[in-house]
Amino acid sequence: MKTLAIIGAGKGLGLSLAKRFGKEGFQVALVARNAERLQKMVDELTTVGIESSYFTADIYSKEEIETAITAIKEKYGKIDVLEVSPVPGNYPPTSVLELTIENARDSFEGYAASSINIVNAVLPDMLARKDGALLFTTGFSALHPMAMMGNIGVGIAGLRNYVANLHTELTDKGIYVGHRSLALFITEPGSGKVSDPDVIADMWYEAYTEKEVWEQEYPKGITAEALLSFHAENN
Repeated sequence: MKTLAIIGAGKGLGLSLAKRFGKEGFQVALVARNAERLQKMVDELTTVGIESSYFTADIYSKEEIETAITAIKEKYGKIDVLEVSPVPGNYPPTSVLELTIENARDSFEGYAASSINIVNAVLPDMLARKDGALLFTTGFSALHPMAMMGNIGVGIAGLRNYVANLHTELTDKGIYVGHRSLALFITEPGSGKVSDPDVIADMWYEAYTEKEVWEQEYPKGITAEALLSFHAENN
């Protein structure tokens, strides 16, 4: 049985990913800070017959991430697919005109530095097996600068650069690296719209199985100019 590990698992996209991959026979490891919320997710997955467990960790802590990854491998043997989609940050989205070293560093450490620690804890086993997938879900400013997201852009654009380099280095080593830059706010499941986390989870499972496109805006082809009208029509 394959194992999916979700870093930054929550009741939105994280739970939808767990259900989508779980439906295909994956067992699921959920990683986040809040044990109570994670347990509720495990309970919900259990009701639909999906094997899952939770592991607590603060992504700002290299030690806690390493401990969680070690515990996942001890329980499930290996991690076949890693999905990273945390929402870190001790500061709200901040305009570039209000950017400070403190709020920029916080974003960089929450998104880019934490992902480096996460990948370093998982990648050696994947390289040894010559098999695996690393999936990264970010926001729109990872690819398209947005002045109102000045601090967030520092973090996720830095993460995107790291992911692009991973893709370059790992393509011929049997490891799929995927990045999706979301131009939307994820809504409640059930609407069937592109902002529905179940729809996004379907997109990710298709990307993982096909392994043809490593990076894409989501929805596909959306531009920065179309973003405001898109939100008005779909949220």
